[in-house]
Amino acid sequence: MAELIRNPQIMKKAQNEVRSVVKNKGKVEETDIQHLHYFKMILKETLRLYPPGPLLIPNEAKRGFKVDEYDIQPKTRIVINAWAIGREATYWEKPEEFFPERFINNSIDTKGQDFQLIPFGSGRRMCSGMNMGMAFMEIALANLLYAFNWDLIQGMSKEDIDLEEFKGSTLKKKNPLILMASRHT
Repeated sequence: MAELIRNPQIMKKAQNEVRSVVKNKGKVEETDIQHLHYFKMILKETLRLYPPGPLLIPNEAKRGFKVDEYDIQPKTRIVINAWAIGREATYWEKPEEFFPERFINNSIDTKGQDFQLIPFGSGRRMCSGMNMGMAFMEIALANLLYAFNWDLIQGMSKEDIDLEEFKGSTLKKKNPLILMASRHT
């Protein structure tokens, strides 16, 4: 929501998509989500910039191997920084910019097969709650965009939105986002 309110043209495009798919049903249903292509790009872009677990669950090397000029010994603990990978300029053009359109005609997904976007890890150690978490996030955000128009509180500009993160085992905003919601008619 913080990135959407900072980028009103992106929010408007997402709301238009959600509202055109859902029409007058009164709420977004799970079957509607598959038709929300731009909305899904927004979720991917959000997970690229703000993975729920910035450091993936540590692994241990079973055998020795080499990465560039570094020798990795057996039993070495390996920690993958998903937050840094999502912001790596080698993989992403303008990596600090919130730009969902980067996923147009791009088959990269969040399921751990594309290593430049691994918010839930990959392989056997992939987050077991990924599917439930994604389903909840999709339906909750889609309904918020469908049912309400969102504005900053009086006297606040989009430049005032604080995106600072509290870094720990999970990633979350350091300071809450406070918005005004008005019912969409």
